[in-house]
Amino acid sequence: MRRAVVDVGSNSVLLTVCERVDEGWVELFWSSEVTGLGTDTKKTGQLSEDAQEKTLAAVKASFLKAGEMGAKCVAGATMAVRIATNAADFLKRAEAQGTPVVVLNGDEEAQYGLEAVMDDPTFALHQTVSVIDPGGHSTELTTATRTPTGIEVVFRKSFPIGALALRDGPMGADSPDLGARLNAVVEIDGSLGLQYMPGQAGMAVALGATPTNLVSIRNAAVGSPITSSFQPSRPPACGRSPQEGSELHGQYLDYEEVSKAVAWMCEMTEAERAAIPGLEKGREKTIHIGVLILERFLNSLHVSGCYVSVRGWRHAMLEKDVYF
Repeated sequence: MRRAVVDVGSNSVLLTVCERVDEGWVELFWSSEVTGLGTDTKKTGQLSEDAQEKTLAAVKASFLKAGEMGAKCVAGATMAVRIATNAADFLKRAEAQGTPVVVLNGDEEAQYGLEAVMDDPTFALHQTVSVIDPGGHSTELTTATRTPTGIEVVFRKSFPIGALALRDGPMGADSPDLGARLNAVVEIDGSLGLQYMPGQAGMAVALGATPTNLVSIRNAAVGSPITSSFQPSRPPACGRSPQEGSELHGQYLDYEEVSKAVAWMCEMTEAERAAIPGLEKGREKTIHIGVLILERFLNSLHVSGCYVSVRGWRHAMLEKDVYF
């Protein structure tokens, strides 16, 4: 049995194609395309025509690829579609081209992200886990503990904090200065409004493009100015295939290198960020903001860093027969 899930995110469209085997789901193919569906949505309240066209084309290509591989395909949309006043039009157009999209609410997005981590053998030995999933218009945070009877969710929330949203606000400049960054920190921390006690978060795991691109950059650049502690030994990998994704999965980012990456990337122009080895094409507009969001969440959790997972809520959705 083969299944595919398309993540129609606020900034990108991700496709995962998997096959069911005795041990669980084996990933056969993974693709990512930055389409910017939620660009300016916080400011205008709408999904722009250009962004809709790019996203619909990427979704259609994903369904075609899944079909070629003999997989039944479903698609789920997140925060940008949740908040847009013209979301119904986008969903109608997706239905008309034969690629229907369901809209996940914030709790579903957070819960599925948690399940993708808790069901992953990579992290099976950790009793308490906090999952951070930075996105274009929202960031999900879930903390759960393994008990003899199952998984107990201690905290779960989808926060209206995202890289695209901050790009419409204090981080609008191409190279945001220290004042802009401090204003963004105030906005993030104020919206987050949360401080864990030391040890309460357990092990932190970060999902999505921000942490995976950070590790990809680290793997690609010898002597990177992000931190002198980087010791890259592998070629750049942006999750374009299961083999490349495995180069990123389970790696660790410490708080210091994430914090240094904020300053390093913010001092660059968009063109300079685009030239960073290992950075996925199209991420140069928001990667520095996503890293700042990750840094603030790690600070709120009082953890020294986070592990990185290339899996996301789409992997948990594979198990949900209701969608297939």
